Amino acid sequence: MPTFTFTAMDAKGKEQTGTVEATNQSSALSIIREQGLFPTRVEEAGAAATKSGKAKTPAAKKAKAGGKSDLMKMEIRMPMFLMRVKPKQLMTYTRQLATLINAGLPLMRGLQVILKQEKHPLLVKATSEVVEGIQSGSTFAEALSQHPRVFNRLYVNMVKAGELGGVMDVVLERLAEFMEKAQRIRNKVISAMVYPVVVLIMAVLILTFMMIVIIPKFEAIFDDLLGEGGLPALTQIVLNISRTFAQRAPFVIIGLVIFVILMKLMAKTTWGRYGLDWFKLRMPIFGVLLNKTAIARFTRTLGTLMTSGVPVLQALNIVRDTAGNEVIARAVNTIHDAVKEGENMAPPIQACGVFPPMVVSMVEVGEETGELPEMLMKIADNYDDEVDNTVAGLTSIIEPLLIVFLALVVGTIVIALFLPLISIIGQIGT
Repeated sequence: MPTFTFTAMDAKGKEQTGTVEATNQSSALSIIREQGLFPTRVEEAGAAATKSGKAKTPAAKKAKAGGKSDLMKMEIRMPMFLMRVKPKQLMTYTRQLATLINAGLPLMRGLQVILKQEKHPLLVKATSEVVEGIQSGSTFAEALSQHPRVFNRLYVNMVKAGELGGVMDVVLERLAEFMEKAQRIRNKVISAMVYPVVVLIMAVLILTFMMIVIIPKFEAIFDDLLGEGGLPALTQIVLNISRTFAQRAPFVIIGLVIFVILMKLMAKTTWGRYGLDWFKLRMPIFGVLLNKTAIARFTRTLGTLMTSGVPVLQALNIVRDTAGNEVIARAVNTIHDAVKEGENMAPPIQACGVFPPMVVSMVEVGEETGELPEMLMKIADNYDDEVDNTVAGLTSIIEPLLIVFLALVVGTIVIALFLPLISIIGQIGT
């Protein structure tokens, strides 16, 4: 049975090292945790020895030094302001900190442990400055708020609620779970869109090749044998499109680039962003999926904030700023104003016309029973399941639709090219 060496923290925050025998690394982690320790490093003893032995040879030292030099060069080339923390990295960071605090370590000690093992430069810098901020008298939430590129308003306000309620470990666990579920939904939406996008790109490339290279050769043959007047209407249309592609391809490319730039500029304006987001929610096929994803995000974010003790008006402000969709953000702003005037949440949700009746009904039941946060989380779980079903349905529908679309396009081109050939064969026969 392999032997694993480990470094771990005990309940008092002291570092301990040792060895355990286990079938694999996961089993070793479980054994270490059963001993009441929080492992920060676990590796097989043989692998560690091999690494150590290699490092002592001159070649290994040179390679190691070269590797460090290359890494330093890469870090120098990548300025800090261009770096960003991925949601998965922040989720792991948050879960580790929650586990440390739950094990009984003070916040400062937990941050110092995280700082020792963290590899991401931006997270290291942010954590170091958070530690300095806490040492200078700031609260944890105040120190986090100084790094909006890493910790958004949702993160900061939930931490603030955890500090006020004395349940920091619980809040951090909820944050990690929230980010994990949000990332899972995002991955499912992306996976549903990858296949059709790849197929469409390949189809466009193939059709472009046919229009620019293949069809002009047929046009030369048709001109010699039939002349322009003897061509069928369908063939003439295809040849005209091919001629446009061949002669004006640079203008088409420039036009596409200008269109993309205009879309980007329009997305930076309030009205443009609203229009684009409105179209996304109502676009064919994918609109239903994006709509359900937006509702799941809205309800889960609001439910997580309220469950953590954030006041409802403050929670609605945070949800509005982190909605990711201008249509949803405006609806949340309307709900916020109505609740601020003393109304219940259900009537303005219904009046917005964005959320389906089921959401309105469940929110109304949650308000009547006093369990609105729990009800919002149930709505989010329900819509997560619907997103899964929608993704599965789209995957099965998109494939035949794309096949039919490509068959129609390619079939039209083939028929257009064969119609003149039939006329030529008829003339030769006579």
